[in-house]
Amino acid sequence: MTMDSLKNKTNHTFLIEEIRKKLAEMRTTNWTIEFCWVKAHVGNQGNELADTLAKEAATNADLIDSYKKVTKSVEMSELSEISVETWQREWDPTTKGAITKEYFPVVADRLSINP
Repeated sequence: MTMDSLKNKTNHTFLIEEIRKKLAEMRTTNWTIEFCWVKAHVGNQGNELADTLAKEAATNADLIDSYKKVTKSVEMSELSEISVETWQREWDPTTKGAITKEYFPVVADRLSINP
């Protein structure tokens, strides 16, 4: 996924751009950078280290805020979830739409049905 994002010249998300900048900076200081697909992290010391560092970074509260930015799609998904939860809380006690409520007591279930 990340490799595809790096190759995609139209992808300008914050983290991808930061990775591209760091790669360019490293190349100017004579680093040789090579990417390759690895089946799994297990048994590959470099990948296990990368996995450990990624987990540490994800749980570190002292990180700079710029690395905590979320994508628009994640934000929209979370807002959608909150909206459905709010709708459900209002739907549960209401007496309006009693017949509809018999068929669809759970708002999320109704929303998941394709018309």
